Amino acid sequence: MANDNDRFFSHKTLEKNIGLMIIASITVILFAGLVQIVPLFFQHSTTEPAPGVRPYEPLELIGRDLYIREGCVGCHSQQIRMLRAEVQRYGPYSVAGESVFDHPFLWGSKRTGPDLARVGGRYSDEWHRIHLRNPRDVVPESNMPNYPWLAQRSVEGKNVQARMIALRRIGVPYTDEQIEQAPQALVGQTEEDAMVAYLQSLGVGVREAALRAQQAALETDNTAAEN
Repeated sequence: MANDNDRFFSHKTLEKNIGLMIIASITVILFAGLVQIVPLFFQHSTTEPAPGVRPYEPLELIGRDLYIREGCVGCHSQQIRMLRAEVQRYGPYSVAGESVFDHPFLWGSKRTGPDLARVGGRYSDEWHRIHLRNPRDVVPESNMPNYPWLAQRSVEGKNVQARMIALRRIGVPYTDEQIEQAPQALVGQTEEDAMVAYLQSLGVGVREAALRAQQAALETDNTAAEN
């Protein structure tokens, strides 16, 4: 009877043959990765927009590109983790459905500054303008750099239509009418206006949808109590 240790496909064989071990390890990792990743493409929680999430307006879309250009994602995340401290500070934790229209996503991995996933509507437009021009005027301890040139550069003429067409090809539901009218939204606007519009859009729809759900649940409970 042959010894089990002499079989070709055995742990002993893998230990003795480093090349075979590498191939076997890569195969196992690839298979495990596919098992975890592929189902996500078919789950509604990861492919359908969360309640309140909508595609970016033309000015917001340009602002998002500026956010990327200026490296803001290097210091600010856009994902609230399921930690009590974060939920208490920033609001409900982030879910995959909030990012279905983000190409690329801007979750980030570093927080030199605060998370911005729910920053929309928390400050006025004027606060954001002052903060962009000189952050220390509103946050004295801030180490964020100044961005005064944003107020001096126009966004008129930027090809926002090409951006929207490209995004529509990968699933963002822009209509022909929205794309046709997009350049009008940039008339008379500066890069600062675009950046503020983008920041003010972050998390607003999700927060409003959550509030409506809470109000509906409260009304249901009150009705049940009355009956």
